[in-house]
Amino acid sequence: MGKKDASSVKLPVDQYRKQIGKQDYKKPKPALRATRLKAEAKRSAPGIRDTILVIVAVLVFLLVIYAFFCLNLSTELDLDVDMD
Repeated sequence: MGKKDASSVKLPVDQYRKQIGKQDYKKPKPALRATRLKAEAKRSAPGIRDTILVIVAVLVFLLVIYAFFCLNLSTELDLDVDMD
């Protein structure tokens, strides 16, 4: 008989959690829908940071190739000029 009496008394923590849960349901449906759509858009949309990193990587790669050919051609030009 003691178990029935013990289960009817709710802990303050459980009451607090129940109260917090009720507050979440008090939001209007359009607000909940807007929050959900905003979270989905944030997850699915590619970030601008990723786009910028790809562009910077391509530019650095092109710069390295340009520098390689520029230095390679400049050393060949110096070798062709012979002072006889």
